[in-house]
Amino acid sequence: MNAAFPTQTELAIEGMTCASCVKRVEKALAAVPGVSTASVNLATESARVDHDGGTDAQALAAAVARIGYAAHPIAAQDGHEARQEQARADEARGLRRAFVIALVLTLPVFALEMGAHAFPAVHHWVDSRLGLRNSWLLQCVLTTAVLAWPGRAFFRKGLVALWRRAPEMNSLVAVGAGAAWAYSVAATFAPQWLPENARHVYYEAAAVIVTLILLGRMLEARAKGRTSAAIKRLIGLQPRTARVMRDGHAQDVPIEAVRLGEHVMVRPGEKIPVDGDIIEGSSYVDESMLTGEPMPVDKRVGMRATGGTLNTSGSFTLRVTHTGADTMLARIIRMVQAAQGAKLPIQALVDQVTAWFVPAVMAIALLTFAAWLAWGPAPALPHALVNAVAVLIIACPCAMGLATPTSIMVGTGRAADLGVLFRQGDALQALRHVDIVAFDKTGTLTLGKPALTDLEAAPGFEGDQVLGWLAAVQQRSEHPIAHAIVAAARERNLPIPPAEAFQAITGAGVQAVVAGHRIMAGAARLMARHGVDLTGFGDRAAAWGTAGKTPVYVAVDGRAAAMVAVSDPLKPSAAGAIEALHGLGIKTAMITGDNEHTARGVARQLGIDEVRAEVLPDGKVAAIDALRSGGRRLAFVGDGINDAPALAAADVGIAIGTGTDVAIETASVVLMADDLSGVPNAIGVSRATLANIRQNLFWAFAYNVALIPVAAGALYPAFGVLLSPMFAAAAMALSSVFVLGNALRLRTYRPAGKEAWR
Repeated sequence: MNAAFPTQTELAIEGMTCASCVKRVEKALAAVPGVSTASVNLATESARVDHDGGTDAQALAAAVARIGYAAHPIAAQDGHEARQEQARADEARGLRRAFVIALVLTLPVFALEMGAHAFPAVHHWVDSRLGLRNSWLLQCVLTTAVLAWPGRAFFRKGLVALWRRAPEMNSLVAVGAGAAWAYSVAATFAPQWLPENARHVYYEAAAVIVTLILLGRMLEARAKGRTSAAIKRLIGLQPRTARVMRDGHAQDVPIEAVRLGEHVMVRPGEKIPVDGDIIEGSSYVDESMLTGEPMPVDKRVGMRATGGTLNTSGSFTLRVTHTGADTMLARIIRMVQAAQGAKLPIQALVDQVTAWFVPAVMAIALLTFAAWLAWGPAPALPHALVNAVAVLIIACPCAMGLATPTSIMVGTGRAADLGVLFRQGDALQALRHVDIVAFDKTGTLTLGKPALTDLEAAPGFEGDQVLGWLAAVQQRSEHPIAHAIVAAARERNLPIPPAEAFQAITGAGVQAVVAGHRIMAGAARLMARHGVDLTGFGDRAAAWGTAGKTPVYVAVDGRAAAMVAVSDPLKPSAAGAIEALHGLGIKTAMITGDNEHTARGVARQLGIDEVRAEVLPDGKVAAIDALRSGGRRLAFVGDGINDAPALAAADVGIAIGTGTDVAIETASVVLMADDLSGVPNAIGVSRATLANIRQNLFWAFAYNVALIPVAAGALYPAFGVLLSPMFAAAAMALSSVFVLGNALRLRTYRPAGKEAWR
């Protein structure tokens, strides 16, 4: 039965070094029976596999092991992040140790060979004191030690991959450095095998190639560690223990042992260990690590506290509502990890190229060798070898493999710092192309806390009496406007009689029987549907609408009895966010169930470009489709349950993090703070990340397109220029470091324009 249901498994992959490794692992995983898709990420060193229930994680790990890599499943809350961080630290230490050893062994080789070429004094000293043959023997010993000790990983992995007819980055290094070493050994111990004018050694090339590549990988490992800084910060927010009331006593227990429903004490200055509802005490809680809001939030009995946030002043007790993987912080970490591990559509180009890149490079190296052997100047054999080795070493697919995932990791991490969570990685690219942002009104552009501001009774009716009857009906409704009307009646100490035969009319209003009268309240369209004449309220309704107030009409026994105005204050961040979106060249729209006058009044106050008013909840998707006419790409921002279809229908759905769980789960982007500045911030991060990816891909591809022909000797006929394998190794190492360094610039991204809107 389980086999019918799709399952997703995450694997940690060890041993990948370049984009070719990624393709090999993806191919191996995709070949496992039952697997539908497999996506491997070089930067996060992980794989995400969709498969049926009949395929287990062990089968997936075994498939990866068969091609020479290690894999193990990642389970929620299994400490994978800590293990991965430790593994990266161990890798960085190992690479640093290998580089130092290689450098110590390589420097004498480089000094003996290149020093003798560059400085006559060194050449004279080697000739008179050491002798050419002894110099070669010493270089042979030292270079062999470099290749066999710190450089052995290149040969162990590269030659195995070559044997399996799946060459990758290590194969290029192994073949290149190995060819230079083998040629030099032949020239040292069997010179008779070579033409007299071709008896030269290239030990320094082999040793320096390995040393420089180790340097590049060491720097790359350090940079990789910094790309996951956002995840480390989030994980660091998780407390390790909680003070739980058990058997009438407070006990410090591991966070994993806390159970739902238990009571947890939180003292001043402590991090809140789990999500829960406050049942005793009060305090101010610093939620800036989750929402980006700098001001502590007043928390009292009945309010929710979020695990990972900081209790600043008072103390309180909370009842545990979520633990472990279900806490808000754990969900946020999973969202960030999912976004960081995602592949954007732009990655498809890289995947297509890397599929044939390494075999193509080896073919180009063979052609280079053959061409120089056939047409090169004397001595042809050394020239052919040196240029073929240079081609092998210069062609590094590492930079191409890292170009996209590292930018995604850093960009989504920086977005999390700004209170923006990308639940789906492809939203990062889709948001870059958005032409128009549409907002829900109530609770999104407004505070969602409306208040009654005006009341006008029709002739023959008394205002307070009608308000009491209206409150009786609205008491049965969950709408924010209903709450405002009931609150106003209670503030005036009006009697609120019981209501009978209550009925909610979707998107229009409510009706019930109160004190023997049929009371109907709602929008003008509800009154028109029942033939209620509203002509007496026309001018006042228009004026209220212009001021951004929502009119609610009241009919008693089929006659217009009163009209009340409810105003929902605009969020302080709304106007600045709209202005910022216009600064980014993006149009704005508002979709609301309010009447046309009120909607346009709010739009004028905020500077919103387009309005879709009097839209019923089930009409929001149609409104979105209308706004997308002409091929425009649209993002929708909402917070309520009734916004979920619109969030799903938009090109990008953006949910307010303080909204309903349904809205958050439907959206592809979540704003953790109740602050609309997150919308332009999200678009800004998206644009900056995509620009960074394009820069990385340009340099990664341009580097290979430009330097492979140079390494092959394309400039030699016209300019006499050849590229030394040593310089090729240095350029190759620097290309990966450049890509990582460029991606890390995203850590310093700041929203353009007014910081004040935050």
